[in-house]
Amino acid sequence: MADINLDLKGLKCPLPAIKTEKTLASLAPGDRLTVECTDPMAAIDIPHLLQKTGDRLVMSERNDSRLVFRIEKV
Repeated sequence: MADINLDLKGLKCPLPAIKTEKTLASLAPGDRLTVECTDPMAAIDIPHLLQKTGDRLVMSERNDSRLVFRIEKV
C-alpha cells in the first residue's frame, strides 16, 4: 500500500478534480491519496468524482482556505 500526497494548492476548477482523477487512475487498490487544495469548488468536485470512480473518501477537512481530502483507492 502506498501513501501519495498531491499538492494542488493554487489551482482553479476544474484542475484539482482532473489531476486527482489522473492520479487515482495510476494507483493500486488499497493505496491512499491525500489531496490538498485551495479551490472552494473542490469541496463539490472531489466527492462528485469519487461517486463516479467508486473510490472511498476516508476524510475531508477544511482549514481556513485549505481543503484536505484523504482517499482510498478501491
